[in-house]
Amino acid sequence: MMYVWFIVGIFLTLLGASWLVEGASGIAKRFNVSEFVIGVCIVGIGTSMPELTVSLLGSIKGSAGIAIGNITGSNMFNTLLILGVTALINPIQFTKDNLRRDMHLNTMATVVLLLFAYLPIAIRPYESLVISRLEGLLFLLLFAGYLFLTFRSGKTTPQDDQPSSQSRPLWLLILMVLGGIAALASGGHLFVDKGIEIARALKVSETVIAITFMACGTSLPELVTCIVAAVKKRNQLALGNILGSNVSNILLILGCSALARPLVVDAVNLEGFIILIAVALLLCLSAMLPRRNVLSRYKGLIFIVLYFAYIYLFVLA
Repeated sequence: MMYVWFIVGIFLTLLGASWLVEGASGIAKRFNVSEFVIGVCIVGIGTSMPELTVSLLGSIKGSAGIAIGNITGSNMFNTLLILGVTALINPIQFTKDNLRRDMHLNTMATVVLLLFAYLPIAIRPYESLVISRLEGLLFLLLFAGYLFLTFRSGKTTPQDDQPSSQSRPLWLLILMVLGGIAALASGGHLFVDKGIEIARALKVSETVIAITFMACGTSLPELVTCIVAAVKKRNQLALGNILGSNVSNILLILGCSALARPLVVDAVNLEGFIILIAVALLLCLSAMLPRRNVLSRYKGLIFIVLYFAYIYLFVLA
């Protein structure tokens, strides 16, 4: 029965994310916000709501492996698999702002995560690795700065096409946002509770479950959004969705999770942080070499292969 409720939890989180993203995007587009800014600040944050629910509840329940592993796995899934699939459908053209700012901020957020995990040991030797409440607060302040920088430097010109969501009344869009939040909260509860039960029943660590099954499940909204964006040739929206989701996962979600309860970082988490930095640097490099400014189809295929190789080696280990 726990497997059934686990699947119900996934369904509710996906349904809630869908309502939240559609409602929030419809409201944001009424203000003629640019495509990339919408991708980062609205769609990226909106599609990260399942991760927020799962990680926050995992933290409250004392399961740091769930809280941190879910974020690590989600960012791996976002960068390698989702961007890989998006590039296979339609190669992603990087703008100058993507190259000089957006991807570097994505890398810096991951580096900050690793440094903050080590910070308590630097101050008080012989203590365990932990992301404290103070560091969680700093994460949230950095996230606020990230949003400010994105809005300030992003273009805010009218959209070229009239979004279909504008035909819906404002009250309905607001209702979709509220309904999405409610579905995410209830679905996330089931997701965490039954995920922990499954991990214990299979005698698999919570961190492994979080990095694989939970991360894939909570990242499905990003996957669907990017596929649709790629088909419609709106790759700036897709790229903004992934970069915004990655930064939100680290600064917003882990910040909230650490505020709720300090997060103890184990060896698997630490290894995941280092791999995340390598993947973020790989994304920067792929935009420059050998064909500049484009994530081509063959690069996308390499990303997908690397993701499944990571999962295969991680599970075997």
